[in-house]
Amino acid sequence: MTSSSSVKSPVQRVIGVIPARLASTRLPRKVLRVIAGKPLLSWVYQAAVASPLLDRVIVAADSIEVQELCAKDGWPCIMTSPDLPSGTDRLFSVAQEIEADIYVNIQGDEPLLRTEHITALLAPFAMAHVDVTTLKVRCSPENITNRNAVKVVSANDGRALYFSRAAIPFDRDGRQQARHWKHLGLYAYRADALARFAALPPGQLEQTERLEQLRLLENGLALYVSESEWDTIGVDTEDDLHRVEAILLQRGR
Repeated sequence: MTSSSSVKSPVQRVIGVIPARLASTRLPRKVLRVIAGKPLLSWVYQAAVASPLLDRVIVAADSIEVQELCAKDGWPCIMTSPDLPSGTDRLFSVAQEIEADIYVNIQGDEPLLRTEHITALLAPFAMAHVDVTTLKVRCSPENITNRNAVKVVSANDGRALYFSRAAIPFDRDGRQQARHWKHLGLYAYRADALARFAALPPGQLEQTERLEQLRLLENGLALYVSESEWDTIGVDTEDDLHRVEAILLQRGR
């Protein structure tokens, strides 16, 4: 799918929301950790606001500390309940307060975010039947069997067929001809699709794979996957933090 500045029509209002959860499980307080001279959340916010396709970018906080950082730097922020189970729930909470046609869920732990990601994410909405979009990149050989790197298989028209932590498609004959794609966890929702998703209970596939996006597929929502040439590193561990810092420092040079 090609990216285009015509993605956003005059009647569409597109809001970017950055769920910023302080009480993250694997790396607590990660959104406030300083990385390459700035809080991790600052890298994400600055990349998001650089996109001309977003009418507004809002941080969905779950703590006073995140709210204070936003106030200090002049970022729009909405306080959401710390009890919400996921970033999507935080996104939906913001949608109850701010009206838009499309809501973009920008992970708060993706400091390698680029404006190109947002452009690719919004491109499929030129098609009226698209409910939700997400991204994929070519999967490196070492990530094919890495269960922390989620793989995606999509149809020729870009519609998502399945997501898994397993190596899909499975190369049964060992011919090494299979093309593997890594999923990037950014999403954009039409307003009605976000409301429908939020009302659905977790399905069997979602609970088995521990992948929230499978709820969309189990319930027939039209989820489309755009290709990006830019991989990211979601910061979940100290090692991730150091790897990303090295990349950002290299970019600065």
